[in-house]
Order: sequence, then C-alpha cells, then structure tokens
Amino acid sequence: MGRRRDRVRRGLVAVLAMSLMLLPSGPVVAASGPTVSGAGVGAGTVTLEEALRQAYENNPTLNAQRAALRAIDENVPRALSGFRPTITALGDYGTVTRRSRTTGGITTSNSSNPGGASLVLDQNLFNGFRDVNSTRAAQSEVAQARETLRDTEQVVLLSVVTVFMDVLRDEALVELQRQNLEALREQLRATKDRFDVGEVTRTDVALAEAAAAGAQSSLIQAQSNLATSRAVYRQTVGKAPGRLTPGRPIDHLLPRTIDMLIEVGLAEHPDVLAGEYAVDVFALRVKVAEGALLPSVNATASISRDFEPSEGVRRTDSSVAAVTASVPIYQGGREYANVRQAKETLGEARLRLDSTRDLVRSNIVQFWTQAEAARALIESARTQVNAQKIALDGVIEEYRVGQRTILDVLNSRALFVTAQSNLVSAQRARVVTSYSVLSSIGRLDAERLQLKVATYDPTEHFSQVRDRWFGLRTPDGR
Repeated sequence: MGRRRDRVRRGLVAVLAMSLMLLPSGPVVAASGPTVSGAGVGAGTVTLEEALRQAYENNPTLNAQRAALRAIDENVPRALSGFRPTITALGDYGTVTRRSRTTGGITTSNSSNPGGASLVLDQNLFNGFRDVNSTRAAQSEVAQARETLRDTEQVVLLSVVTVFMDVLRDEALVELQRQNLEALREQLRATKDRFDVGEVTRTDVALAEAAAAGAQSSLIQAQSNLATSRAVYRQTVGKAPGRLTPGRPIDHLLPRTIDMLIEVGLAEHPDVLAGEYAVDVFALRVKVAEGALLPSVNATASISRDFEPSEGVRRTDSSVAAVTASVPIYQGGREYANVRQAKETLGEARLRLDSTRDLVRSNIVQFWTQAEAARALIESARTQVNAQKIALDGVIEEYRVGQRTILDVLNSRALFVTAQSNLVSAQRARVVTSYSVLSSIGRLDAERLQLKVATYDPTEHFSQVRDRWFGLRTPDGR
C-alpha cells in the first residue's frame, strides 16, 4: 500500500511540474518533465520557434500560395502591354502563270514569282481608358493576393502551434495513463493478495480487474491520439516531431483590451485588407467595361516591298502611316450587359467585405474569451488536482482500516486522473488560444514572432517582372 501511495505522489509531482510551466514567465506542457525557460534544452530537442521556422520555409501550402502570388504578379505587365506597340512581320511568295491566245490562234505564256515582305507597327492611342484602369485593377489584384498570402501564412503558423501543442498534450496524457495503469495493476495485485487471505471478496477483485482493463483501454486510445498528432505534425511542419520542448503563450504581443484588439483586427487583418482590395478591383473593372462604350484611336505605320507585283514591274516599295478612330454606336447590347454585370459584382464584393469584418470581429471576441477562460481553467484545474490528491490519499487510508470500499478508491483515483488530464488540456489551450488571438487580429507572422528565418519578400519578384517587355524565363531561371 505504501508503494501505491508513492506512485500516486510521483504522478502528482509530474502533473504539478507541468502546471508550473504555465506561469507567465515559463513554458507550458512538457513532454518529459519540467524544463526551465531556455535551460535544460539539449541536442535533438525542437522548440516551438524551430517548428514554426521549418514550416515557414518548407510547408507546401504556404509555398504554393507564394507561387500563386508570383503568377498574379504577371497580370501587371500583361495589363501594361496595352500601352506598348505591336510589331508584326508579314511575308508572301507565289507563282503566277499566264496563258493567252490571240485571234490568229497564236498562244503565248509567261510566268512570274510575285512575293513581298512588310513590317507593320500598331500603337493604341486611346481606348476609353481601358488600359489605364486594367493596369490599376491588376495592381490591386497583386495587393489582394499579398494579403491572401499573409492570411495563408497565419493559417499555417497557427496550425503548427496547434499540432505542436497537441503532440505535447498527447505525450503528457500517454504518460498519465501509463502511470494510472501501473497504479491500478498494483492495486489489482494487492487486492488479489487480500482476497487470498480472505480480507476482500471476489467482487473487489473483479472491480480492480475492470479498472485495470479500463486503464489499459485508455492508454491505447491515448497512444492512438498521440500517433495521429505526430502524423499531422509531420504533414504540417515537414519533419517528424523529435523531443519537443515546452511552448509559451505570447500575451506580450497582444493588445491589452478587447476594444484595442477589435480596432487592430479591423485595420490589419489580411482578410479585411484583401476584401478592400477586391472592392477596388471590381470598381476598376466597372470602368474597364464602361470604356468599351468610348471611342478608340489607333496609329498604324507599315513599310513593304513587293517583288513582281504585276507584269512588267520588277519591284514596288511602299510605306503607310495612318491614324484611325472608331466610335461604337451599337453592338447588340453586350457592352451594356457587361457594365451592369460588373456593377453587380462590385456590390457583391462590398457585401462580402462587410461579412468579413463581422467575422473578424466575431473571431476576435471568441478567441479572446477562450484565452481568458484558459487562464481561469488552469487555476481551477490546479486546485482540482490538489483537492483530488488529498481526497485520494484519504480514501486510501480509510480503505486500509475498512472504512471505505475498493470502489471508493477506484472512483477517487479516476477523478484524480481526470483532474490531471484537465490540467494538461488547459495548459495546451492556454498556448494555442494566445496564438489564436494574435492570428485573429492579423499579426501572426514571422516578423512579429521574431523567427530566425529569411522572410519571404513578395515585392522582389514583382519588381523583377513589372517592366519586362519580353523574355520567357521566370526570374528564378525556369
């Protein structure tokens, strides 16, 4: 019985050690015992910051979004092409055979090989401001895509934090269930010994056996959950989890009040900014559609040389320069439908922006409330663990003198294990919710987290391709 109490105390010490790591200056949920901030981290360990760095560099979802942004960058030089001339070279060559018969019956024939080459330059001078507005719309699309990339970065980094803490939590829960199983197996052996000397009944032995079997099932389930968390970690981070060190909440990066959070979130969240840029894009597309109803002016210049254009003529050179204006009068109503459609799409974008702002505000309140609840839950869970430990020790002592049944002991132990598990889960929630709050206001990025990684600069590729007039290779050489 003394050994049983020692195991209970060791289990309590392990959980309380993990709970101490949740103090404001310390980390949360250790996978294998307490670790003082920065101390005791040896070779082969992985910190939360290291996992975030690995995902920032290697996560395929994030890299795919970066590639998508680079593709959208090309919309700007494509729109700018409307301001540039088009140059076309033309050439032709053929054979002409002529036969003639006179009234006197004399037949003559001759042949020639007419051909020619020409160079044509066409420059648009005015097209209803469509090129101007298309370029501005393309630039707004790039800005929108950059915010989408920022949002994807936030989603990926938050998922890393979540799976990192899930692995730590599940490792702690596996250890708790293993300790519980050992204690219950020892309880079962002691009960069988007491049954052999007639101190307890077969029912007591059956209860102890059932409790041990239940603990075995709980351990298997905990191990299954840990394996799942490890698989998700590998998928998200790109590497299998090693020995993970405790994570820390990031309250120091958060505004102090809910009103400040909402103000920052509505001003900086990438979803809100992307929605605002989307409104700009569709407003400019309305102007592009309206431009089809305005006149257009084109300048054309060409030079050509024709060989044997007609009988007796060996070569003809010519050059042409002209300015052409066209005024649309009626084209069947398609342009008008395009304008109306663009206006409705603009209205939809504005409504979606309002919905996005409401969603951002709701998420801020939700995650802030969860973060506050997590702080309170930890204190409550610690109190519960301490109380259940005292209760369990008391029930065990009373069981020894015959004042309690084995069922009382098993129930008290189950409550103690539940309290320990609740504390571990609360510790995990404490870290995840703090990062969730930072994400909800749009500030969960590599720069603010001070990750030791070369941050991706989306303007670098844009500056490389914006003013390119020709070339098939991408800036990275593909």
